[in-house]
This record gives sequence, structure tokens and C-alpha cells, in this order.
Amino acid sequence: MPHDPKIPYNDLPLLPPKADLENREILKKTISASRALAELKGSINNLPNPHLFIDTINLQEAQASSAIENIITTQDELFKATVIEKSIENAATKEVIHYKDALWYGIEHISKKPVLTTNLFIELMRIIKENQSGIRNVPGTQLKNPAQDTVIYTPPDGETVIREKLKNLEDFIHAEDDIDPLIKLAIIHYQFEAIHPFFDGNGRTGRIILVLYLKLTGLLHLPALYLSDYIIHHKAKYYKYLRKVTEENDWHDWILYMLDMIEKTSLRGRQQIMAIENLMNEMGKEIQEVLPKIYSKDLMELLFKLPYTKRSYLEAAGIGNLKTVGNYLKSLEDAGFLKSEMIGKEKLYLNYKLMEILRKVQTL
Repeated sequence: MPHDPKIPYNDLPLLPPKADLENREILKKTISASRALAELKGSINNLPNPHLFIDTINLQEAQASSAIENIITTQDELFKATVIEKSIENAATKEVIHYKDALWYGIEHISKKPVLTTNLFIELMRIIKENQSGIRNVPGTQLKNPAQDTVIYTPPDGETVIREKLKNLEDFIHAEDDIDPLIKLAIIHYQFEAIHPFFDGNGRTGRIILVLYLKLTGLLHLPALYLSDYIIHHKAKYYKYLRKVTEENDWHDWILYMLDMIEKTSLRGRQQIMAIENLMNEMGKEIQEVLPKIYSKDLMELLFKLPYTKRSYLEAAGIGNLKTVGNYLKSLEDAGFLKSEMIGKEKLYLNYKLMEILRKVQTL
């Protein structure tokens, strides 16, 4: 019988799928995606401080992942919000920062206990949504096309059914099989989104699980993959291929889509990291020449950790007391390396050349 989008999909097939997952085209794409991911991993590991650019990449990913759910904030607002001391008033910015917090919670969790479980998924969702909800236990959830107000999918209904599907997903994640990890990642993401276990936050939780799975399998040690921007640029195909799996058991296009996402975002991430590293080296040489008494490796890392910085950050890092670091920042601004901006009673200093790199839109 054809799939009826208005009926709860309690018959969602268990994993592994009964389909050809590794045909010639998929295997060829798997090789190129794996190579690109390995190159990204290598470029991160070769940095003097591999953690240096991670906060910036995570915030970009958090912004893009939230934008998929129509939670919109600008990069500028987001970066400012991470350094100002007053509470965040913008609801969208607050949700984006919750996403970043959930991602790091997941990374730290599987570093200590390398398993992906239903309980972890619930914890991630609760951090994102800042509430204590759990698995859906009330019927009536349906996904609609907002333009036409038509039901396009009804996920499984009933907490027992949902938990059974999630247990099967857990077993599949940790099963020792011969499915390539990147192909497996595509299957995991489809299944989680099809189960749709929560009232809200499913998409963002599912995208965090992608990064956690890459760490779990050793394909990427740090969360340095900016995946969600690819989905934004190819949103129609994302939902089209999800539906093809559901309605036709057609995994081919979905797996190719996910492999292309890994490949393109890995290549873009490597280019961005190289551009930031080059800028940091060039700026470091210029500051050494123009302001030799100010220059230090620690100062450069602070100026590139996030686009905005402030006196208290430099003081906390041991660069100097508040008066000294204030003079450093003013000298850097006078020499054209930074631009200052008053936010309330705080003065923030922007590494505007770093921000220019982050704002560049690349074709994915």
C-alpha cells in the first residue's frame, strides 16, 4: 500500500534498511567524502592550537541549524552576545546559544562515555529548548507544508512505539557491521528525523547527533563541521529525499545527498580554517613590526578565538591588568587592527578582518 502521510508511521521499518546501500555511485561518493573529511581533520590537528577556531565554527553551525527552523539571528548579534556580560534578551539569539551549549554537552558526554543513547538525545533536546519535556506522549503531531497547509508526514505515535524505534536506532548505531560509517550516518539521520521523538527540537537534536557520531567513530575529533549551511542552501532537496525514503524506500538519493553534504562542508571548513590561520599569521607579523611591545602568541590567539573581545578577556588570560590590556586594545585599534563598539556600558573590540572571512558566502 502507498504511504499515507496522514496516518502515524508506526510501521517505520527497523534498521538496518532492506535496500541496496552501497552501489557503485554511492561507494564512489563515499570515497571522495571520506577523503575531504580526513583532510579537514588533518588541517585541524596541524594547527598549533586545534581548539582555537572551534568556538567560532560552533556558533556559525548553531546559527545555521537554528535558521533551518526559522529561528533567525545574525552572526554579528550572536558573536556579540557571547562576550557581553548582560543577559541575552533576544529570544532567537538565546535559542542559538542553547544549541551551541547542547553540542558541547554532547561532545563532553561521549568523550567520557562513548555511546549515543535515547537519554542523551533527550538531554540534548532539553538544553536546546530549555525545558524538561521528553518523548512525545500525546497523539496529534503532524508535519505540514506551511505554504499549502497540507500534511506531508505523520511520525510514529505513542511513547512505547517511539522508544522501541529509538532502541533499535541505538542498536544500529553501535552494531559492528560492514556498512561504511558515512553511509551509516545518513541512515541514522533519516531514522531519527522519521521517528521525530520530541514535540520540538528534533531537527536541531538530529544535526547535533551527526557531529557526535563523527566523533564517536573517530572520523572527526573536534566539532569543526559546519553542516547546517549546506542544508539551508539545498533545503528543498533535503526534504524531497527524506520523503522518497519514506514513500518509496529509495535510499539512493538521500545517501548521496548526505555524502555530498559531508564532502562540501569538509572542503569549505578546511578552506575557512586555512584562511583564518593565514590571516592570523599575517596580522601577527604586522603587529610584531608596528607594536612589538604588545605582540605575543597568547594575544594573537585571543584576538582570533572569537571575532569580538574585551579587556576582561585579556586580563583573565594573564596578558596584563585591566589598564594595561586596555592600552593594548586601544593601540591595536589606533593602528587599524581592531574596531571598537560600545554595547551598553561595555566596549567590545572587533577583529573585522576575521569577521570578513566568516561572512564570506561560498557555494556549497
